[in-house]
Amino acid sequence: MKHGDFTALATHYINRPGYSERVLRALMAHIGAGGDSWRVADVGAGTGKLTEILTELGMEGYAVEPNDAMRSEGVGAGVGRGSFVWSKGFAEDTGLPANSVDWVFMASSFHWTDKPAALKEFHNILKPGGHFTALWNPRDVESNELHQEIEGLIRSYVPELKRVSSGLGSNMSGVDEDLLSSGLFEDLIFMEAPHEVEMTKSRYLNAWRSVNDIQVQAGPERFEKIMSGIESILGSADTIVVPYKTRAWTVRAKR
Repeated sequence: MKHGDFTALATHYINRPGYSERVLRALMAHIGAGGDSWRVADVGAGTGKLTEILTELGMEGYAVEPNDAMRSEGVGAGVGRGSFVWSKGFAEDTGLPANSVDWVFMASSFHWTDKPAALKEFHNILKPGGHFTALWNPRDVESNELHQEIEGLIRSYVPELKRVSSGLGSNMSGVDEDLLSSGLFEDLIFMEAPHEVEMTKSRYLNAWRSVNDIQVQAGPERFEKIMSGIESILGSADTIVVPYKTRAWTVRAKR
């Protein structure tokens, strides 16, 4: 398994949580989203975790995903059916026409891109004055002893671990600068809000199996020990309440 290659993890993505609807509604109000001609692009859509919520919020547009296995899971599950057109594409080359969308999203994926090239592409496909939002949905570890214990377990097996994609505050320094560095975007706004997801024990464990960066750095043997340790910590619990914090950075394309 390689960093950023989710082919072997695609079937586990259904177990991941969605993003805070409260944050998305607040952003919609902020930028004045909506209308018959409005189109959005969920780039790096994966299996459609964000696409599904955007559909529920009345959005229409495009779900762009480079990985065939991930895209197949989303299409097969009918995510966005009737509202979103799925296609193969990359942040740096979405395949979408110039000036074709009002809002571009990257959910838990902007960190995998060639950022200058991606921002240039987003500016190209956005209508003048359109918006780009990069968002993540990390576990709110600091607020929960159970999840602090699990985080400690992971670190005990992989002390050299460097998270690539957790979305934790410690990993997010520099996002503001990245989004404004190209000179193509302005008017940055940041929003975050906590939310909780109740999961069965099985779903929670399988959500961990969808995490790429830990598996790559731990290797198969240590990762299986981590999974056994997490299962042991959970004990006989049937369900687990998992605290999350959706964090979203939004910028407006310069005209």
